[in-house]
Amino acid sequence: MAKNRRLIAGLILGLVLSSTSLAQPPTTAIIGTPPQPGWSLLSTQQKIILAPLASDWDNMENIRRKKWLGIAERFPKMSPTDQAKVQERMHEWASLTPAQRAKARDSYKEFNQLTPEKKQALKEKWETYSNLSEEEKQQVKQTKKLPRPATSTTTPANPPAETAKPQ
Repeated sequence: MAKNRRLIAGLILGLVLSSTSLAQPPTTAIIGTPPQPGWSLLSTQQKIILAPLASDWDNMENIRRKKWLGIAERFPKMSPTDQAKVQERMHEWASLTPAQRAKARDSYKEFNQLTPEKKQALKEKWETYSNLSEEEKQQVKQTKKLPRPATSTTTPANPPAETAKPQ
């Protein structure tokens, strides 16, 4: 009898443990982007719009292809000014090295994490910089590259002890 009870208890415990692990969703889920078409499978219109990316297309990750296909889908509905801007940026993007692209993505992520006030301040600084002449821009770039003056970063060997505040 005791063997049967232990066997039944073991089976019940096993079923309970296995059913709870199946009922709970996994703690980490990887959501993948489904495969996107290769360059040869794109429509003629997509190829025309995405032409600057042709040489890189087949080496792109699916998530990146999906993003560009979304842009190509919206492209015909854009104003001619916006279309020209997208094409220009696409050419610029295509000319970047993989390291430069990664740096641009990181900068974009950092910018999006700023507060609205800091974003606005940064936009104003960029606007000011953009309005400078080429000569002034070169001066700004040169001053950024100059070594900064040395500052004393040493701390005293025996910093002053904090005094207790009466309560």
